[in-house]
Amino acid sequence: MGRFIAFLYGLVAYFAFFVTILYAIGFVSGLLVPKTIDSGPVVPLAEALIVDLLLMAIFAIQHSVMARKRFKQWWTQFVPPAVERSTYVLFASLALVLLFWQWRPLPWPVWQIANPRIAMVVLAISFVGWLIVFTSTFLINHFELFGVHQVTTNLAGRPMPVPRFRTPLYYRFVRHPIYLGFIVAFWVSPTMTLGHLLFAAVTTAYILVGILLEERDLVELFGDEYRRYQHRVSMLVPWRRSAGSMNPDPSASAAIAPSAPD
Repeated sequence: MGRFIAFLYGLVAYFAFFVTILYAIGFVSGLLVPKTIDSGPVVPLAEALIVDLLLMAIFAIQHSVMARKRFKQWWTQFVPPAVERSTYVLFASLALVLLFWQWRPLPWPVWQIANPRIAMVVLAISFVGWLIVFTSTFLINHFELFGVHQVTTNLAGRPMPVPRFRTPLYYRFVRHPIYLGFIVAFWVSPTMTLGHLLFAAVTTAYILVGILLEERDLVELFGDEYRRYQHRVSMLVPWRRSAGSMNPDPSASAAIAPSAPD
């Protein structure tokens, strides 16, 4: 019964993530959702900056702290290991929901593309960023990344497989395609308001810090194999120093780290 409850909990956490990430696309792009990055009552500039920075700090702290090895070792004294990842995903989703709900818009334009055809092309490029994010998760193990694999394996009474290093497709050219996709999605916009610029700049800075933390964990996990990967493949700009020495098959990569998309 405990395993079945853990499985249901994992499904609920995954559903919360899925709805939240779909809303995030609409929130950033300003499409199809009731509250976007540029909608809502306008408040004084100082209040908006303080509230928005605080909301992004809450998400960043939750996202990074709960992804670290030491926190997991402490946290799993209270939370069963099988649902640790699902709990992380659920808390991240709730932090994003709080951000969407309480975000204060700064609607003053920084740039705006007036030509509708060019604007559509730019919007399409931003959706390519989201496509890179989603396909990158499936290139590794999407359901492990978001906790479903763990609760399914637990339900079946099997241990989790040992992580293996791998570099499928995008990962042969950039170490962190998930983060690259987010950066494209956040920055490529036909209309860039001050609020959108703040969101893009802070999240990009957080991504860079997150990469440093994540790569430290990956070096600890995979040792020299990951160090050689760092030497061969760029962090965010698609580029490779050596084409012939990549390992086509290992399984957890820069993206197996549970912190992604951290």
